[in-house]
Amino acid sequence: MEKVTWKTKAFKDLTVDEFFEIIRLRTAIFVVEQNCPYQEVDEKDRKSFHIFGKTPTGQIIAVSRILPQGVSYKEVSIGRVALKKEFRGKGIADEMMKESFQFIENYFGKQAIRISAQQYLLNFYNKHGFTQVGEMYLEDNIPHVEMLAQ
Repeated sequence: MEKVTWKTKAFKDLTVDEFFEIIRLRTAIFVVEQNCPYQEVDEKDRKSFHIFGKTPTGQIIAVSRILPQGVSYKEVSIGRVALKKEFRGKGIADEMMKESFQFIENYFGKQAIRISAQQYLLNFYNKHGFTQVGEMYLEDNIPHVEMLAQ
């Protein structure tokens, strides 16, 4: 497996280059790969903690954002989970979820986490302790479900 170094930073602590690489990766996946034109950068980015994984060459290949309570849901939330296509299927996304959970527990304390997951990733999130808590709905024409980890 590729050696990935993980960092977590509040928005205000990101360098311009880090933010650029995070947004570039998210746009490549959520807008281009999924053929879904929408406003990828939103005000929630400013209120979030950004987790990102870098290769030994410094390339950012994996990202997620942690949203405090009251930003998306009454619970803490994980969102914008993205992994560069050529690195999928190597356990890096699992590593990123562990990093996300670890940060949440260290920063916010042990508590419930709510997400809006693309439906095709249900099994991935189930394996990380999330349970579906709502009906399927379409967001940008992609089936999603709300999930909760206790």
